[in-house]
Amino acid sequence: MHEVVTLQLGQRANYLATHFWNLQESYFTYNDSEETPVDHDVHFRPGYGADGSETYTPRTVIYDLKGGFGTLRKYNALYELTEDSVAGQGLWDGKEVVQKQAPIPQSDYQKSLDQGISAPQLTSDTVRYWSDYNRTFYHPRSIVQLNEYELNSQIMPFEDWDVGEELFNDLDKEHDLLDRDLRPFAEECDQMRAIQLFSTSDDAWGGFTARYIDRIRDEYGKKSVWVWAMEEGNKVQRHRQLKRDTNKAKSLCSISPQSTLYVPVIDIPQKLPRSIQVDRQSEWQSTALLSSALETVTLPSRLRPYHDFEASLAGDDGRHNIFELQSTINPENEDSGANDDEIPKAKTEFDIDFTYDGEKGKSHHIFNQVQVLRGNDFGQSTEPTGGDVGRLRKLRLYNSESMLQSYRTPLHLPILDSFPHGMYPKSPSNAGVSVLAALTASTRTADRVKAIESTAARMLSVDERENLVNGLGEIRECYETGWSSGSDDEED
Repeated sequence: MHEVVTLQLGQRANYLATHFWNLQESYFTYNDSEETPVDHDVHFRPGYGADGSETYTPRTVIYDLKGGFGTLRKYNALYELTEDSVAGQGLWDGKEVVQKQAPIPQSDYQKSLDQGISAPQLTSDTVRYWSDYNRTFYHPRSIVQLNEYELNSQIMPFEDWDVGEELFNDLDKEHDLLDRDLRPFAEECDQMRAIQLFSTSDDAWGGFTARYIDRIRDEYGKKSVWVWAMEEGNKVQRHRQLKRDTNKAKSLCSISPQSTLYVPVIDIPQKLPRSIQVDRQSEWQSTALLSSALETVTLPSRLRPYHDFEASLAGDDGRHNIFELQSTINPENEDSGANDDEIPKAKTEFDIDFTYDGEKGKSHHIFNQVQVLRGNDFGQSTEPTGGDVGRLRKLRLYNSESMLQSYRTPLHLPILDSFPHGMYPKSPSNAGVSVLAALTASTRTADRVKAIESTAARMLSVDERENLVNGLGEIRECYETGWSSGSDDEED
């Protein structure tokens, strides 16, 4: 077994992760004669509830600030507290005055799930927290509230990268967060394969994540670390944008060298197809769109039979770990070009670019690409396509072609009642939506790092600027054409 343990860091990351877990929950089948192609043991753990019944909950740790969990309780219906509801008075024998904060009323959607009745249609107005559309039960150990900061506080905003770094250091000094939160899930695994992190890179959670990954590397140095680094896509005032750019630069410099996979994802891109209907001010809607690409492109990591997803990401030399995320909803049928006489080409045109927002300009070189096509009428196989993989790999190296790994599966993206209604164009079938998603490592990363470098340098002190610029410079050089393979394929 090759399990993946997930860390969810912050409010925006939890919006995205909730869609991810809802999709995983939807793949469960309860008919003995029907087997799902998804291996649930990768992301879910078996256990026992308070009444001794068997449970199956996500291998995840959810961090959020005070007030960020909404109506989600630490102890849910599977793990109700068994001790006496009236606590003992201990040494104090005087009169007690108990003050309780008014509880957040449960959403109609959650009430319908509890009662097992048809759920009402969700809207941007009815979704107040990510827990309002959550369909999954979590283990009590998964819920970690950080009371030092409050969600959306104007007095102590959780915005500066250094604030997140300081918070992690203080908490880790007091509790040892890996031992308390991560290790119990890791030790349950037969063979933990990767640690996956959902986080934001343009606020204080970037600093928190950077220090968390430092500790992960100390303890689990050989394990893969996948980081989905979310960036705010909506326009804001200039001074706030400069702060965000500085935070992104620090996250990129500190986190990407420690990661096996680092994917900057914009929530939400400015350029979208007209067929996609999204409320840009709703985190529930924008992360639903993002989840369709993220969940699709990682699908091979949990399909039966098991695939070596990390080998696909490594490309020809394993040096390029910063990837772009792109997708197309309901792609048209096309010939894969995967016969013995042709080398399939990396794809450059997608409807949605979650990393560089569809930037156009000079041509760029693709080092490596992983494509996943789901739900289309052809390619009914979860095996990598393209003929003899070893032979094609040698041909690509010989011809200085981009590395390409392509997966296809008939499993559609299910449209759940927790998804925004009418976001996607109607599919010809009622099975769901077909999606083409890709992770691409290219020279566009060098251009983006250079731009971030120049912006952030203006906002930092001399000492901090030197370290940041040097670190980003080393990253940028790896994505300039010819650096990874030792040859300039433009001049061969």
